Amino acid sequence: MSDMAVTATVLQETSAVPTGSTAPRIVKMRSFGIGEKSTVTISAATGAALLLAWWLATQAGLVSKLFLPTPAEVLRLAVDIFHEGYANATLWEHVSASLMRILSAAAIAIILGIPVGIFMGLNRWAKGIFDTPIEFYWPLPPLAYLPLMIIWLGIGEASKIVLLALAMFAPVVLSAQAGVRSLPIERVNAALSLGANRWQLFTDIVLPSALPEILTGIRIALGVGWSTLVAAELIASTKGIGYMIMSASHFLATDAVFVGIAVIALCAFAFTLFMRFLEKWLVPWKGKY
Repeated sequence: MSDMAVTATVLQETSAVPTGSTAPRIVKMRSFGIGEKSTVTISAATGAALLLAWWLATQAGLVSKLFLPTPAEVLRLAVDIFHEGYANATLWEHVSASLMRILSAAAIAIILGIPVGIFMGLNRWAKGIFDTPIEFYWPLPPLAYLPLMIIWLGIGEASKIVLLALAMFAPVVLSAQAGVRSLPIERVNAALSLGANRWQLFTDIVLPSALPEILTGIRIALGVGWSTLVAAELIASTKGIGYMIMSASHFLATDAVFVGIAVIALCAFAFTLFMRFLEKWLVPWKGKY
């Protein structure tokens, strides 16, 4: 018998299931964390429960309608604002003015923040230089340096956009830096041992590894930007969602305030969905390895 035949016979004997024993059972590994199942149903049920609690509170008269209007009243006013506008402007003019400010500021924060953050993660001198001013102003609320924006840049669009850009800049920088610093050194050494040059190391190893953190930072920055919008539109604005909310608050028009809050929430939710789609497209491996 040849060596190949003997080897085949041994493999068959060792792989055969012993007589009287059951076949091997495939065990599915238990998932960790939230797993892969969708949470849309849970989120929808939570939203419905909150709306129901709101409606029950107004029906029971727990809070005056001056301070908490009913969902039906808010919906009726939203339809009226959609058709007739509010505060001397249409709803689209308010939304487009706010979107222009948010998108302009986000573009500035992303274009400047990502290179600065990556440079801080790669170079200790860059980290030492930029870390102090960023950590100094990042915890400050935007209203704290709003007067400086007015003094330095006036009451035009420049002060509003710079205020929003400053609010969004720090999250982008810090996330890019964290993405670079979380890169395993073994991956860098493996690329260098295969002959990668500095540019290949950056484009093929550093940037893809930092990209998930960068996208997360952009999502956080957009949330910060929307939350800062009302403060930014305090500066001599005549249009914008934040201006609409502040104008309604002066007349105790709580239902109009709720409409403005809902519009901001819908816009922010649309931005979040877009960022999630971008993450699935650019970093499909995130959370799987």
